[in-house]
Amino acid sequence: MKVSASLSTVQNYNLFGESDELPDVVHCESIAARSRLHNWEFAPHRHARLHQVLLVTRGGGEARIDGHVSALLPAQLVNVSVGCVHGFTFRPKTEGLVVTLADALLDEVLKETEGLGMLLQTPRIVTSNADIESTFRSIAQEHAKLNFARAHILRALSGLLIGQLARTVSENEPGSANAPERQLRQRYEALIGQHYLDQWRVADYARALAVTPGHLSRVMREATGFSALHSIESRVIREARRHLAYSNLTVSEIAYALGFSDPAYFSRVFSRATGASPRAFRDRLSDPELQV
Repeated sequence: MKVSASLSTVQNYNLFGESDELPDVVHCESIAARSRLHNWEFAPHRHARLHQVLLVTRGGGEARIDGHVSALLPAQLVNVSVGCVHGFTFRPKTEGLVVTLADALLDEVLKETEGLGMLLQTPRIVTSNADIESTFRSIAQEHAKLNFARAHILRALSGLLIGQLARTVSENEPGSANAPERQLRQRYEALIGQHYLDQWRVADYARALAVTPGHLSRVMREATGFSALHSIESRVIREARRHLAYSNLTVSEIAYALGFSDPAYFSRVFSRATGASPRAFRDRLSDPELQV
């Protein structure tokens, strides 16, 4: 069965309604914690820079993912990729966990040559297993603590979860090929990972993919709600956020490393994309109350 939702009515949410997203965020909470506040129902929406994985352990309901309605049963996993339009209706007292990962974390742990990212770009519902459920519980336990090295352990556990999820998805992969539009999106995003520092334009990517720029942008807008250019800019901003978080490079040095000839222009681009200047963004990271 299919349901439709106009792109103009689909909400874009940050992490649980927050206005700021820090790099490599790992968040974990129970399904019930937020569902109770919304009468166990979430209207279709998307997360612009977040990847979510849901584990249902008891109860269930319905998932509405990219226009398709699917039943949710115990021992099922829902892979909600970045930009995917999704909504849920849970039966009251449904139990399970939700792990939310920032796109910067995915960039950190996924290697292009291993093919995991390609598998996880498409939303899916698959059957869980004991190993995955154990990893979910470990993430939930660590997330509830404030111990030393908490952020590092959470990122490591999240990397394990991503690998386990990709393996499960691979084992459930249908034999038929993906739709051409999906393949095009995956090839485009893989090319961005290779050339985003080379100042390629949309036309350059389109030429490499043997399609027109207009067709490429249409496919990306239908899949993510954003233009093909937005995907390029988002990848650059993600790398900028990582540099600001994990290096001692100055803002000017980061700008030059990312291919900007004018650091002031880089600051304007970064501010427009994140709502904060590079310096303000880095200052926030030094506040222990905001760190994961």
